[in-house]
Amino acid sequence: MKTGTFIAIIGFTLAAGNAHATGDSAAGQAKAAACAACHGTDGNSANPEWPKLAGQHPKYVEKQLNDFRAGRRVNAMMSGMAGPLSETDMADIAAYYATRKRSGGFASEARVDLGKTIYKGGNARSGVPACMACHGPTGTGDPLGGIPALSGQHAKYVATQLYAFREGQRRNDLKAMMRDVARWMTKDEIEAVSEYIAGLH
Repeated sequence: MKTGTFIAIIGFTLAAGNAHATGDSAAGQAKAAACAACHGTDGNSANPEWPKLAGQHPKYVEKQLNDFRAGRRVNAMMSGMAGPLSETDMADIAAYYATRKRSGGFASEARVDLGKTIYKGGNARSGVPACMACHGPTGTGDPLGGIPALSGQHAKYVATQLYAFREGQRRNDLKAMMRDVARWMTKDEIEAVSEYIAGLH
């Protein structure tokens, strides 16, 4: 990805307005009961294949639910769960998870150095930009731009999503930003940065 294009995309993302009203977290707690089996009662999933939703930005959660419902992001289980939800339901659920505290994770020491290098500096030779350019030095993301918080997320889930972006199986990223990043990443880089993100908190 060319640097100018990457910076322009970041600017577009950060300038994007919030298209959804603020949800009701109290109402969202009751509505999220159906989500607890996979994502945990407090949004911290026990299965590393399923994402932690605790502490995630509401705008991002709402977008993913809308994309699952509309078929822009493909997952049979999540499409079925999101299908009956109204816009208000999505906003309430997103607001609830935003109030929960995400549990920390642990990085594999064998991969932490490479993961840190990619996350903080990218790979100039292959054109992989630094992850922190969008997700921040500590993985907090950007709530207004809809860029997700990554810190403490399960390494297995992060790696699965990066592979999906790289192979074009996941296509709901703004302006193909994540596809453009992941397409240049090697398996070792994906696994290492995923481990680093898990320990980033």
